[in-house]
Amino acid sequence: MSYTLLAFHAHPDDEALLTSGTMARAAAEGHRVVLVVATYGELGLASQAYAAGGLAIQRRRELEESARALGVGRVEHLGYADSGLDPDPPPDPPGRTRFVRADTDEAARRLAAILWQERVDVLLGYDANGGYGHPDHRKVHAVARRAAELAGTPRLLEATVPRDTISSALDLVGKVYRFPPEFDRVSFERAFSARSEITHRINVRRHIPAKRASMRAHASQSSADGGADRTLAAFLRIPRPLYDLVFGREWFVDATPHLTGRGSGSEPSGIQHDVFAGLT
Repeated sequence: MSYTLLAFHAHPDDEALLTSGTMARAAAEGHRVVLVVATYGELGLASQAYAAGGLAIQRRRELEESARALGVGRVEHLGYADSGLDPDPPPDPPGRTRFVRADTDEAARRLAAILWQERVDVLLGYDANGGYGHPDHRKVHAVARRAAELAGTPRLLEATVPRDTISSALDLVGKVYRFPPEFDRVSFERAFSARSEITHRINVRRHIPAKRASMRAHASQSSADGGADRTLAAFLRIPRPLYDLVFGREWFVDATPHLTGRGSGSEPSGIQHDVFAGLT
């Protein structure tokens, strides 16, 4: 039986890091995959070579290229403005709202409309920390939960990484590559989710070429002026055996039982290895 999976992200390139392997695997197995982003990522860091031509336009193009690499059937943008990383986001641009300031119910209704239209079986959102804590990522967490409630989506999985796993992986990578100065290794000890919360561990090693292609598509997010390095660029320099070890699995927390009116479900106990397991 084929299903429909929708991955909801804050910015172009977010899909490449946490869910691209799962998306590529689902598409390769014959399921429909939809990608929705809340913003165009116009406040992302990039070299002047990319920013000068309009970063939002560039990042939309990069998202489309990433989607093709992953086998995505449909890409949609909710059209909110990027909130940036600062705790106090910039003023709203004319006619648009920073995603972090958007009314959660209003944004959720827009996402729920796509969930209804596509008859989505599995929605991918973010954990409560928004991964590493970006304000727009935390907003994705809230909007995805509300949208799943409104649409009655059968399953909501929140993308994450076990804290101890990512800390160990970063230490391993750090022995080979030097991360850029802005990279905060300690922050990952407080980010993402505890291992005890993980419900789904997805093996995506067969889809590593698609995952790397998704990362490479976001060229602006690997760029910097003055010889500076970027985290995504460092990831892409990792040789295949080590890359497969670091990025060969993706993790999720099943948030479906926490949605209003939902029970604990009939999902078998223990870690699941298929995002569609147990669906009928």
